[in-house]
Amino acid sequence: MLEERTYPVRVDAAVRPAASRGLWLVKWLLLLPHYVILACLWVAFVLTSVIVFFSVLFTARYPRALFDFNVGVLRWSWRVNYYGYGALGTDRYPPFTLADVPDYPAHLDVVYPERLSRGLVLVKWWLLAIPHYIIVSLFVGGGIWLGTRGSHADGIWDTGWGAGGLVALLVLVAGIALLFSGRYPQSLYDFVLGMDRWALRVAGYAALMTDEYPPFRMDMGGRDPASLPVGPTSPPAFGSPSGSPAETGYPSAPGYPAATGGSAALARATPATAWTAGRVAALVVGALLLFGAAGAFVGGGTLAWADQHYREGSYLMTPRSEMATDRYAIASDSFRLEGSGLDWSMEEVVGSIRLEVTATDPGVPLFIGVARAEDARRYLRDVGYSELDRLGPRFGDGRSDRLRTTDHSGGAPGSPPAEAGIWVESSSGTGTQALTWRASEGDWMVVVMRADGTAGINAQARAGATVPGLPWVIAGIFVAGAVLLAVGALLVGVAVHRAQGGADRGPAATSRAGPDRTEAQ
Repeated sequence: MLEERTYPVRVDAAVRPAASRGLWLVKWLLLLPHYVILACLWVAFVLTSVIVFFSVLFTARYPRALFDFNVGVLRWSWRVNYYGYGALGTDRYPPFTLADVPDYPAHLDVVYPERLSRGLVLVKWWLLAIPHYIIVSLFVGGGIWLGTRGSHADGIWDTGWGAGGLVALLVLVAGIALLFSGRYPQSLYDFVLGMDRWALRVAGYAALMTDEYPPFRMDMGGRDPASLPVGPTSPPAFGSPSGSPAETGYPSAPGYPAATGGSAALARATPATAWTAGRVAALVVGALLLFGAAGAFVGGGTLAWADQHYREGSYLMTPRSEMATDRYAIASDSFRLEGSGLDWSMEEVVGSIRLEVTATDPGVPLFIGVARAEDARRYLRDVGYSELDRLGPRFGDGRSDRLRTTDHSGGAPGSPPAEAGIWVESSSGTGTQALTWRASEGDWMVVVMRADGTAGINAQARAGATVPGLPWVIAGIFVAGAVLLAVGALLVGVAVHRAQGGADRGPAATSRAGPDRTEAQ
């Protein structure tokens, strides 16, 4: 009998690494195609995990086709990280497939759960797993895509976990050892794989693939306890030639069938996956479209909310921001308006622009004006003034934000601003000063000064526009979101339906293999 003594998420690798001295220096470049594909696959992983969440919540079942796909994404990611900077365990290039490859030196398998807890699905991926997240964050650092971020809709995914933590540090040490000695320290390799295995077990739990809580146990070395027979066996020698059990990490024992090419393989058969390249592509494209639809709905809703919350009369206004200087003027950086269709877009989309300034001291008269940039620079050439780092305040929560400025040295202006004769629109006096301007093609600057040209400005400013085309823009965004939603849902539905049909006709991958206990003849 072979008694399985491990977690349902099974992570295997060769018992010893097979890496060259210097190839690891360029693996980041060689893996770029995998990184691009995995980035897309993880988009689909996040979407399918959201679908799975509701499926488990209402039916207590993890849809088989989605299970096979998500396990495949984890499996693909594990192979890439084993080859790359999650282990540097092999120089054999990872295959482009979701299915298990029996003779590849890295494997991941998950026992399919017939039923899952409806209650646990609400808390296990974010609350119950917190202790493991803390531990795994120490292991894999900032790149923990699989343990904490790939299981819900607002997550952020990555293609590897070598972005920090103990794994990254120890793999760097291993790379340096390989470079100078040609040898990967076995104890270091075993420890790295133990941390990787821990992270992947947490990944399976966080991705709702099992209700069994991950063990607080470091199973070091390449072989997972589930892949090992209980009882005395002859461990392979580390000096065995390539392709031998020592290289693959899977013993040639009853119940462990030999793989093609002479390598020993997992004790589980590996039929073809129901997730063909076309179905995977359809799912990924559909997921991207659905995320685009979500972004469109959020963006359209945000614009609609801003139109109601920030509109005053006919103008959509920003909150007030503080502006202050001990110099003679505050000027915006120049901004250029040009391009075909500018007049139409400014008239139909932007409309009239309104600029307002209000002195902190109500008795201080202020001036605000808009001029051609070359004229404004000529007027301010020898004047000490502060230049805004950006034009216009941010939308925020209503608080006043002080605008950042860069100071230019100089003296007082030769004449008060109203007498300069350069302004296309201007306003001056006490209280709130507002000017209305219909922008046209050109290079422009906005200047705020005291009306008498003396130094020291302390005021609040804001800007707005009528934006007559905003309702049409919002409507267009919602229509585009609806189209993306329909097309994306269709692609995802067709891909999952066909994959489910293929899964129902037979086992799809090692993730669907076998019971929890395996018999050896």
